[in-house]
Amino acid sequence: MTETLENLTNRPEHEPQGATAGDLLSHVLAQIHLTGDQVFSQTLAQKEALTLGPDEAHIIIVTAGMLEIRADNQASDIIQAGDLLLLPRGLGEKQLVALKAGTTVALCRFWFNPDTLQTMVFALPQHIHIRRAEGADWIEGMLHFVLIEAGDSQPGGALMISRIIDLLVIRTLRTWVHRGETSGWLGGLADARIARSLKAIHEQPMQRWSVDGLADLVGMSRSSFSERFTALVGRSPVRYQNEWRLTLARDMLKRRNARVGEIGLRIGYESEAAFSRAYKQFFGHAPRVEYALKNEKMSSDQQGGA
Repeated sequence: MTETLENLTNRPEHEPQGATAGDLLSHVLAQIHLTGDQVFSQTLAQKEALTLGPDEAHIIIVTAGMLEIRADNQASDIIQAGDLLLLPRGLGEKQLVALKAGTTVALCRFWFNPDTLQTMVFALPQHIHIRRAEGADWIEGMLHFVLIEAGDSQPGGALMISRIIDLLVIRTLRTWVHRGETSGWLGGLADARIARSLKAIHEQPMQRWSVDGLADLVGMSRSSFSERFTALVGRSPVRYQNEWRLTLARDMLKRRNARVGEIGLRIGYESEAAFSRAYKQFFGHAPRVEYALKNEKMSSDQQGGA
């Protein structure tokens, strides 16, 4: 049975009334599947660098001492005791260095599942720093359970670790969003009306939303809505809608049994050529590259299982 584009978007089973911004965060996070696979504690000597895989995603909570983020041997941020650091795409070329002897950290390693919508992940900054004053009410409570799981192997421990890391990531993003310093789909969460329009775009990707239609939906004038949306999200409503549909198309190419032209028609392009041009402009390569890679992987998996 052929899936419609609307079926690509997972909605929370029970949506709370009046929580538009929160619903959008849940809706997008439902597309960003992650699995936590390791929790451990480590103590560092003064000036010792924390060793992490360059592309491994981590949540780091400093329980004692102080860490410094260094880029090109220059300090860029200080992580103090009680602070939390989220590294959604790893450290890259940066370093985390202990500023005091006996600096102790709790590390939660996780990875994004291959079928996640990677464009959403890359909308996040390289690191998010939550200070103790911002998150003490939840960081300390979750840290308690993290440390219990780190030091005690019990039945169901792997699932418990994954769930705790899920909660840590969600609470970190929620706290960061409330600062109002975000951009992209997260930036729109800072304004309830813009969040409502984003939610409509995400939940009804085949709807050809006009700026007027979205402005009417959220009770704003066309000019005020367009200006506010662009300022918070970093792109116009029409551009954001097009990019979201192309993001879903990429997911379909990777996971669905459909041809390039068929997927282009499903997301609203009148021809395969027009779809291919838009796709290449956004992702930097033609959609047939995704389709070829998917078929190559399927063939490899079949040969491996033979």
